[in-house]
Amino acid sequence: MHDVLRTTGFYYEECEVGMKFETRARTVTEADLVGFCNLTWMYEGIFTNLEHSRDGASSGGRVIPGVMVYAMAEGLLTFSMDGTGMAFLHADFNVKGPTYVGDTIRVEVEILEKRLTSKPGRGLVRSRNRVLKSDGTETIIYEPLRMLRTKD
Repeated sequence: MHDVLRTTGFYYEECEVGMKFETRARTVTEADLVGFCNLTWMYEGIFTNLEHSRDGASSGGRVIPGVMVYAMAEGLLTFSMDGTGMAFLHADFNVKGPTYVGDTIRVEVEILEKRLTSKPGRGLVRSRNRVLKSDGTETIIYEPLRMLRTKD
């Protein structure tokens, strides 16, 4: 793991297979959930009805939509692509467990593969991103393929 928090994005050449880093952590709040549900029109009872949680459908409290956790994870990763990210091309995505209001999440990243494209100035990098709660529980694992700038 790198100990220094980056303030600019990684260039293609700086990404090596096996390299690992992690993001800062962030607590998911009730306001985050309400804002996301309003923005996306995700008004399912599991996300918006307090009685749903009280009736035992969710033993851990207010459930957070998986796509919201994913979006927050991508936000936590912004520093790693700032000024160097060119495109998000694909991702395999798996929800491993629930995230609730009040959980704190962070992202652990491992570079899995990289290759240059046929066009100069860009390369492709695939990573495994593990979204973890503060107790180390995996909540989402996804493997995005991104296009990054080269230094040239």
